[in-house]
Amino acid sequence: MNIKRALLKLFRLLMYGMVLPVLQFFKTEFSHFFQSQKPKFTAAYWKDKWSRIKQLKWQKADLIFLLKGAYKIGLVVILLLVCFYFAVYLGFFGHMPSHRELRAKQNSAASEVYSADRVLLGRYYIQDRTNVKFDDIATSAVNALIATEDVRFYKHQGLDIRSMGRVLVKSLLLQNESSGGGSTLSQQLAKNMYPRKDYRFWDMPINKLREIIIARRLESIYTKEEILELYLNTVPMGGNLYGIERASRRFFNTTADSLKTEEAAVLIGMLKATTTYNPRLDLERSRRRRNVVLGQMAKYNFLGPAEADSLQQLPLKLRYTYVTHNDGMAPYFREQLRQELVQWCASQKKKNGEPYNLYTDGLKIYTTIDAGMQLHAERAITQRMAALQKQFDAHWKGRSPWGNNASVLQNAMLRSDRYKKLKAAGKSDEEIREVFRKPVPMTVYSWGGSKRRDMSPYDSLAYYQRFLNTGLLSMEPATGYVRAWVGGINHHVFKYDHVRSKRQVGSTFKPFVYAAALEQGVEPCAFFPNERITYPTNDNWSPRNANEQYGGEYTMRGALAHSVNTVSAQLIMQAGVDRTVRLAQRLGIQSDLPEVPALALGVADLSLFEMVGAYAAFANDGYKTTPVYIERITDRNGNVIRQHRPEEVKSRALSRANAAIMLHLMRGVVEEGSAAKLRSEFGLAMDIAGKTGTTQDQTDGWFIGITPELVTGVWVGGESRSIRFRTLALGQGSNTALPIWGDYIRRIARDPDYKGYYNSRFKPLPAELQGYLNCESYRAAPPPEAEKNFLDRIVDHVTDKAVQTFENWRDRAKQRREERKRAREDKKRQRQR
Repeated sequence: MNIKRALLKLFRLLMYGMVLPVLQFFKTEFSHFFQSQKPKFTAAYWKDKWSRIKQLKWQKADLIFLLKGAYKIGLVVILLLVCFYFAVYLGFFGHMPSHRELRAKQNSAASEVYSADRVLLGRYYIQDRTNVKFDDIATSAVNALIATEDVRFYKHQGLDIRSMGRVLVKSLLLQNESSGGGSTLSQQLAKNMYPRKDYRFWDMPINKLREIIIARRLESIYTKEEILELYLNTVPMGGNLYGIERASRRFFNTTADSLKTEEAAVLIGMLKATTTYNPRLDLERSRRRRNVVLGQMAKYNFLGPAEADSLQQLPLKLRYTYVTHNDGMAPYFREQLRQELVQWCASQKKKNGEPYNLYTDGLKIYTTIDAGMQLHAERAITQRMAALQKQFDAHWKGRSPWGNNASVLQNAMLRSDRYKKLKAAGKSDEEIREVFRKPVPMTVYSWGGSKRRDMSPYDSLAYYQRFLNTGLLSMEPATGYVRAWVGGINHHVFKYDHVRSKRQVGSTFKPFVYAAALEQGVEPCAFFPNERITYPTNDNWSPRNANEQYGGEYTMRGALAHSVNTVSAQLIMQAGVDRTVRLAQRLGIQSDLPEVPALALGVADLSLFEMVGAYAAFANDGYKTTPVYIERITDRNGNVIRQHRPEEVKSRALSRANAAIMLHLMRGVVEEGSAAKLRSEFGLAMDIAGKTGTTQDQTDGWFIGITPELVTGVWVGGESRSIRFRTLALGQGSNTALPIWGDYIRRIARDPDYKGYYNSRFKPLPAELQGYLNCESYRAAPPPEAEKNFLDRIVDHVTDKAVQTFENWRDRAKQRREERKRAREDKKRQRQR
């Protein structure tokens, strides 16, 4: 280390003591000549100079003096060149990568997200690059590259002396700009891997020498095919686009191994100047450059003359495909995943001790999303939300949904990026308001396509506030695998993910209340009066039904099917608010729940993610199901660095019997209640259990439905809670959210790839429960006792006695079963001992 430091110190003295003064002298003395005269170093120029030299009458002494001077100057020049070489080689002018570093060098690569059926959903990157193997690159692309950039690639070891000589003679001495460059592919690769630095006057010689040294090292480490692979993965293709694979995708919507010869020629032709020869910017210029590349391929026998000529006659046809992070499948899911993975990568270390980088380490993220189901979900939302928005606009035609509530637009303005930027720039509130009032040209989103309008930013806020939005989440109840995730209607415009957002859940919370009542021993076939009751101990709380209809008596199935609020209130009083909260938490609800009786009517703000996960327990024999959407993650070499492993011990949230009873009760919502249109309108034949939900003033519409294979939830509402329908008929969940659910499931049922979904069935009820649940959903209120005749009273007495006898028999049978169960457990423990 001391020897290297001493040599570096010596080189500094030589450089600053000898080289810099000489270079400064030439720069000072000859700069005026080059700037003013600008001679053209043509062959005629050099011929004229040689003739003048021959005309001079040289004396012998002059020749000796000249030779001695040339000899001394030559020695000095050689010494300077040697010192200059070692200064660059040893890193005096900046870091010089070692053989070990070059061997371990890896291109930054985008991380890719895949569906469960291995469909590429999206990518996270700073440089848009996908590395591919040499065997996955079309031979025509490799041949075009060699013919155009380095025809003697297989004959040199990083430095082509012949090309360097051509550059010296033709480019520098003869000023022939069309003679081509002297850098080999290895040198260009070195430049791509280690971009040039600014050394001012020394810029070109230092950078060129660095590239030559690095190129020689690359040649000693990698095979020719590996260098070509590295080059074609590293080469910039304009903007943040890198590598042959992504360029193939971008310009021709194909892969690098499927490139046609004429397409490969276009991409290789771009390397000379990625902007000048970009086919999207100038198709004709790119076509001419393509033909030059094809001509080079014919010149060096990579193509026959006739084939090259026929390809040159073809028109240049692009299939330009530019996909942003907002485009493609499942953009809301990918953004949610990105936020989680950035934090996860920061906590995970690679072998070298550095944390993973989501944007550069080329990770492969395999998710549980089913591409087919995701596509069906997005299409169902597009079709149904477009129709619902049309209905909403007609409903509010000529009026604002928020009426005189100016805070809706004021709050929207305060949340906008434009406001935040103006505030950060030091603008006053009055100046900001003036900016928001001034019309400007802008492109606005609509269901019919983007439109160009002159609109003030304030008016644009009002325009977008009128849009209804939605969220959909679909998962398998047994595994927890999330199969579809749609967080909104358009990720370009509406970034907020409504799968994770929290909104009031309305009647979709009622199944948790019913389940808690069952756990406390409430009979599912008991009749509850549909009466408005006031509860003095709870601040005179007196819940009313949404339709204001009362009378008669309901069993649990009928009350849930028709979403009778008065019965839900009675059930939460019997089950206990605290017990209902604890059950909801066991099912997977993580948000805080208000411990008030009104919880039975859905006053809690919860996310679709929580609700769907909690409903899954009803279809999973009462076991809690946690939603899962990452199956595994591998590094760029295919090593698994994260793997989902199913829980070995399941957490029971609800007894098996009560989970089966809840499915039976929720099937009543579809068979006879608010979700009956799933049969009549959508023609769905599979078993379905579910619950609709509508919050106060029709602010939120919900439907969460369960089929044997999927639990799917849908929410519909406005960004602001003031955006709503005025009537229950239009704003209820059965009119807003349920049609999306029905359309989505119907698309899956009709898809041949999901054979068996159409007629899928739940597990049959256990035999002991079938008779237990054999009761009517509703009965009219009995006449007052005084109006009953003697015969009616006798019948009622006998009936009550029979019911009491049956209940006593059932209780004894249940007790005997428990005793037998305890006896079996005691015997099992004795055997274990």
